[in-house]
Amino acid sequence: MSIYPVPDWLPDFHTRIAQWYAKCGRVELPWRNLRRDGSQSYEVYISEIMLQQTQVSRVLEAFYFPFLHTFPSLSALADSHEQDVLRLWQGLGYYTRARNLRKCAQICVKNHNGALPKGVENLKKLPGIGAYSAGAISCFGFGESVGFVDANIKRVFSRLFALQNPTSHELQTLATILLDTQDSFTYNQALLDIGALVCKSKPLCMVCPIREFCKGSNAPHLYPQKTLKTRESLKLELYIITYFKDQTLYIALDSPHSRRDSTLYAGLYNVPMRAGNLSNISPAGISKSFATSFKHIGSFKHAYTKYAINALVFYAHCQDKQQAQALIDSCVVCSVDSQSRCDIAFVALDMLSSIPLSNLSHKALKCIPM
Repeated sequence: MSIYPVPDWLPDFHTRIAQWYAKCGRVELPWRNLRRDGSQSYEVYISEIMLQQTQVSRVLEAFYFPFLHTFPSLSALADSHEQDVLRLWQGLGYYTRARNLRKCAQICVKNHNGALPKGVENLKKLPGIGAYSAGAISCFGFGESVGFVDANIKRVFSRLFALQNPTSHELQTLATILLDTQDSFTYNQALLDIGALVCKSKPLCMVCPIREFCKGSNAPHLYPQKTLKTRESLKLELYIITYFKDQTLYIALDSPHSRRDSTLYAGLYNVPMRAGNLSNISPAGISKSFATSFKHIGSFKHAYTKYAINALVFYAHCQDKQQAQALIDSCVVCSVDSQSRCDIAFVALDMLSSIPLSNLSHKALKCIPM
């Protein structure tokens, strides 16, 4: 028996949510106006993965439609090259999501006739699809009556029942109990929007459609209890090496091939980098000519997965490719979490948009003096 009995206000709760969504919800979003018979579950799937850790406006602005135009189906995505997928994902971050999209597509083509399988449990077996994504795809793509919880819904439920530290099991139990089985699509979309637009970190309780049912409305800041996220500090030195040829600027980049087994920026091009401090590198590790050839041109902070990166940017402009290669060869510059040497490719400046380049390297290149 559930520790949460079905509340007597549930019918009114459903009505208030549906009325609010019709008036204030983001009903115009393209992925909310698709068929729910499974035939457009792929489009729902792409939207759900893109929206993880990313704002709706950003996904709409530059990523959702270009991705679907290039990869209009699971079959097209399965047949793609990883670097083409990463290039279109460039700017969204959390590139593991993009790699898992491609892996998932290949599994679906091989095992499910080129379609996403139906059912939460079947979807959860695919790479990159967790409990929330499986529930959302099932509801929004297949029309199934399923309750689920993301960060926004967790905040709504925590305040609704004054829960400081709810477990995943408790939250999923509430999602199932409170679900409007007559119209789970509207109910779930409305809950997501209430969490994103009203029941925010700094909530707008006065305009909340479910305030009268909320046990935590008098002190919403207490629910749920905030946990501090800590990232591992990482100091990186980024080396930009350029030369001109035929009035074209070429930039030395570390090819993804040198980081096949790397966990940091795998599959992406990067400027050569190393962990540590240029001023503290021993003579055995770096030649004098290498150290004196570079000029410190900038620094910045960057967050990437579990790392809080402090980046120092160094720049050297060479006479030609031969000099640039010699400068690189004078020091073993490795991938940050690998002991392999960089596999250097010299890429023309106007070709950077055609390759998957890490956001870290994009920031570094902006430091180059014009």
